[in-house]
Amino acid sequence: MRWIFALGLLCCALLARADFDYALQPREIAEGIWLLEGSTENFDPRNGGAIVNTGFIVTTAGVLVIDSGPSKRYGEALRRAIATVTDKPVIKLLLTHHHPDHVLGNQAFSDVPIAALPGTTALLGEQGEAMAESMYRLVGDWMRGTEVVLPNETLVPGVLQVGDRQLRLLALRGHTGADLAIFDERSGVLFAGDMLFYQRALTTPGTPGLDVWLADLAHLQALPWQQIVPGHGPVASSAAPFEQMRDYLGWLDGLLRAGAEQGADMNTLIRSAIPERFAGVSLSRYELVRSVSHLYPRYEQAQMQRVDR
Repeated sequence: MRWIFALGLLCCALLARADFDYALQPREIAEGIWLLEGSTENFDPRNGGAIVNTGFIVTTAGVLVIDSGPSKRYGEALRRAIATVTDKPVIKLLLTHHHPDHVLGNQAFSDVPIAALPGTTALLGEQGEAMAESMYRLVGDWMRGTEVVLPNETLVPGVLQVGDRQLRLLALRGHTGADLAIFDERSGVLFAGDMLFYQRALTTPGTPGLDVWLADLAHLQALPWQQIVPGHGPVASSAAPFEQMRDYLGWLDGLLRAGAEQGADMNTLIRSAIPERFAGVSLSRYELVRSVSHLYPRYEQAQMQRVDR
């Protein structure tokens, strides 16, 4: 049971804030566009899993929320944070993808439509319980009472008009196979979800391929954006997040491809030197180990030749 995992982390949880207060501080990055910026650290009882950027858009019809965070507590804190800047009601939650740091706060929004791409709903249905169990192990009592809540509204790519806001919804695939990006036409703010990591190493479980991810990035970069909100990392008003992502993905692809061609084993690749230009990117070594384990078997398979022909 989940409480057993939480008890196992009791000592670590004592290092966290005693009242389990996420202390969310919304910051207005454009007129009516608010950001709650997460840490670029890994999941830890000291941060309660708040490593993700969430946000909300205040429209004349009400408030649109983008991602609900890693736990029921976070979702509730997000609702309180919204109430500090507007008295307009929350009218919809949009989910960028199914990973736990983005969706396990859904319980706090069970009174409004929770909208996602069809693939996101399917993946959360398949993987949600296992991801929630893992989060209980990683951050302990911050997760108390958290349960998986599936989306109840299906998003269709295209234009979404809400009050005085026109949003462009983009269905992408590079990170998980079902990834939503949200572009606010008025402000030029692009909520890229985990299609973009900036100053924090990207995660690769579920990616259909680094080539797919790179193609999606080109599509996003072509938008007339003014500010970029990555899923993880600081907001940017330049193309730096795109440049860093393309550079990192290209390096990772080249490393895996060369390793497969040379017949290198996985242990050799996870010890590879990380280029100096990525020295300031948080969790580079940790995510390299994970990416090699996720992706290298595909590269090895691609190098194999049938011997029955």
